[in-house]
Amino acid sequence: MILLTHDIIDYNALTESVRSNAAGAVVLFLGTVRELTGDRRTVALDYDAYSQMAEAKLAELEAEARAKWPVIQVGIVHRLGHLELGDISVALAVSTPHRQQAFEAGQYLIDRLKVVVPIWKKENWSDGTTEWVHPGVTT
Repeated sequence: MILLTHDIIDYNALTESVRSNAAGAVVLFLGTVRELTGDRRTVALDYDAYSQMAEAKLAELEAEARAKWPVIQVGIVHRLGHLELGDISVALAVSTPHRQQAFEAGQYLIDRLKVVVPIWKKENWSDGTTEWVHPGVTT
């Protein structure tokens, strides 16, 4: 399952969607809005995307992970719109027969997502300024 949404991410449902009797491992990653980036204080984030391309890129990433590991199921949900501190911005769940495979596949997926998927993040700083962070730039 690949989904871009403006709704709160139901990570319990996402986790359940990848569970399988064939899987000995399920890894869940949650990306959340943190307060500090370096020495700057964040008050909120805004996410925007080129949805059609972002969904296609996410599907490509899923196919890549399936080619590298014995992935049973993958679920990736990214939230768009305005998010407050502590909100979940991205949730990724992957199931595989063994834990190392699940950890490796999950890390690969989130690391690649941050680089190649056209989802942009606007940092809203405590001093009233804002800054757009584009794919490929990690913060």
